[in-house]
Amino acid sequence: MLGDGPPGLPSPAVSADESVVRVGVLGCGNVGAALVALIEERSAAIEARTGLRLDVAKVAVRNLARERGVQLPDTLLTRDADSVVADPSIDVIVEVIGGIEPARELILAALKHGKPVVTANKELLANVGAELFASAEAAGRDLLFEAAVAGGIPIIRALRESLAGEPIRRVLGIVNGTTNYILTKMSEEGADFSAALSEAQRLGYAERDPTADIEGYDAGAKAAIIASIAFGVKVVAGDVYHEGISRITPEDIAVAHRLGYVVKLLAIAEREPGTGEVSVRVHPAMVPASHPLASVRESFNAAFVEGDAVGQLMFYGRGAGGRPTASAVLGDLIDAAGNLRKGTHGSVGSLARASIRPIDETSAEYYLPLEVADRPGVLHAVTGVFAEHGVSIRTAEQEGLGDEARLVFITHEAKEADVQATLRDLRHLDVVEHVGGLLRVIG
Repeated sequence: MLGDGPPGLPSPAVSADESVVRVGVLGCGNVGAALVALIEERSAAIEARTGLRLDVAKVAVRNLARERGVQLPDTLLTRDADSVVADPSIDVIVEVIGGIEPARELILAALKHGKPVVTANKELLANVGAELFASAEAAGRDLLFEAAVAGGIPIIRALRESLAGEPIRRVLGIVNGTTNYILTKMSEEGADFSAALSEAQRLGYAERDPTADIEGYDAGAKAAIIASIAFGVKVVAGDVYHEGISRITPEDIAVAHRLGYVVKLLAIAEREPGTGEVSVRVHPAMVPASHPLASVRESFNAAFVEGDAVGQLMFYGRGAGGRPTASAVLGDLIDAAGNLRKGTHGSVGSLARASIRPIDETSAEYYLPLEVADRPGVLHAVTGVFAEHGVSIRTAEQEGLGDEARLVFITHEAKEADVQATLRDLRHLDVVEHVGGLLRVIG
């Protein structure tokens, strides 16, 4: 998916030595520092394989005095990111500062100056990606973003290039290491949610404010990017349904295990074969223990792709961390540098307007636990509510809890709207003491 840049745009700076590609890095946190270190470590090997020598020319930072994970001479550092983007001697820009602004303005300016851009910014791409892709196409320059979705896992490259001609039906992803670590601890050690979260924070897997991770917003941004590239449509973060893991209990985990499932937070992007509608959602799900995603543990990520011709593929690896993410950035940087020297660029192609299927219109099997009064006729009353809304029960379990009983149901495939209507009526049923957390069964 390469094309020549359009005429009349700024030409990239050309170093005296054609093999040298001068790189401007915006941001030097965990990923930026790891990238600079990797370039230094791998420079000779990269030049031997590609004929290109990457030279970090400038690094823009907010705080010049801050300690970093890499030693940099003072002459490389600047607070003026705009000057890095505008510097005619710099060939390629790497953006790893995060957030929407000023990252958006800096990337647009770099493209206008004729510079390819590599970014790891999922929040930016999930909100204004279509604008940036269009600007890159107009400039005839690369905008590459492998590291924005799953750290070191090359899922975006596969979707953009290897699977460009594949009619993809569905992508299931474990794309947030924090939540996967928490659910692993709950599954394997019986920890409750709060204890597992505290452990994740102690180890640096979770932020002090973990909301973006545990409520599914981080995974949702990644799901929007995946859906856009997989299906060739414009999907933004606001199109994604989010549901987090904070209500998952050890009892849910134990029941899932007994029934042959593992609980995972999944990012799911699907295209309906008949209508072409796209549904994109993030929520906890019960995954069959035999499914490849069930064995993805701790902070690892994975993406499971289903296509018409290729069948099923899985991509697995470190989804976060400075060096794995920097490795993905470096791969994009080498591509961008090579394309620049050849006068070509990559493209995501034309993104069509997406027809988003609301969560109420999606279908799945569902797991639902109830605490009910332990007396005759309760099961009949409860199952009557399911029947009223056309929700068929696949399995049901009952166990006594003193004066109460716990009922656990797994339905046949049903529409989300019908299941939600069933939940509303169950909450008003006088024999129902508590309605537990709803989990979708995916596999």
